[in-house]
Amino acid sequence: MPAVYAGGLIFGLGLAISGMARPEIVLDFLQFEDFGLLFVMGGAAVVTGIVFAVATRLDSTAPLTGSEYTRRVKEFDSNVVVGGVIFGVGWGVSGICPGAAYASVGIGNLPILWAIGGMFLGAYAQGYLRSRGSTA
Repeated sequence: MPAVYAGGLIFGLGLAISGMARPEIVLDFLQFEDFGLLFVMGGAAVVTGIVFAVATRLDSTAPLTGSEYTRRVKEFDSNVVVGGVIFGVGWGVSGICPGAAYASVGIGNLPILWAIGGMFLGAYAQGYLRSRGSTA
């Protein structure tokens, strides 16, 4: 478990340093006024791709769980589209994505707690609707 916390701390620190935990910077990016986050996300994608390529060749199991690496293929259906649209609208309105929201609290942005509360309510509503047999 300490490795998970350390990874989260490093991730949050990276979000804070890069500016991705500051909604005003994210909103500037989404409005095509500041492209700095494009380099942050691109750099993260390159590092992640390299780590996954190397890690899966060195060992066939995940270091923390011992589970075998597998590829999870999810069906592309209306739930994926609707969920993506809701996520995108929430990101655009609040200027923050779920992972960065927690890092934003860590740098003192307490009003972001409203967005975090909205994320929890949305997740609860989705779980409730799904348990009642809805396709949401």
